[in-house]
Amino acid sequence: MESSGEKLKEFMKIRILFTLLSISTLAFSQVEKLQGTWKIENKESFEVWSIENDSLSGYSYNFKEGQKIITETLSIKKVNGQYIYEATVPNQNKGNTIPFLLKSSNASLLSFENAEHDFPQKIQYQFISDSEIEVSVLGEKDKGFSFKLIRQ
Repeated sequence: MESSGEKLKEFMKIRILFTLLSISTLAFSQVEKLQGTWKIENKESFEVWSIENDSLSGYSYNFKEGQKIITETLSIKKVNGQYIYEATVPNQNKGNTIPFLLKSSNASLLSFENAEHDFPQKIQYQFISDSEIEVSVLGEKDKGFSFKLIRQ
């Protein structure tokens, strides 16, 4: 027969597992909201996201002299139960991909962080509506810049 202490431990394990699954499900539903083409407000720069299996792949681009120029390749994928945002910018970081771990998420925010990186250390997507997102690119002491994406 189980003691009340063992029952409580089992209950707590189940509750923790349920909480982790709920957070993971919420995070993926937020990540899925990124799917599509987004335009930076008042600029001819875009961010495009598409779902591939259980992850998102994307890129940023702008136009220069009528040519589409990819400025960054992006991905968000789940690795060992954790969401990782990866960004590769040509001519930066020696061409290396920089990972940012999902540290915080709720119904309207995804916050990816990498405290070891010089800049940025945080990339945050704040969902304003189904057609608007505020993106913050932050460094030390949360200093940086923000811009608005408009769904196309």
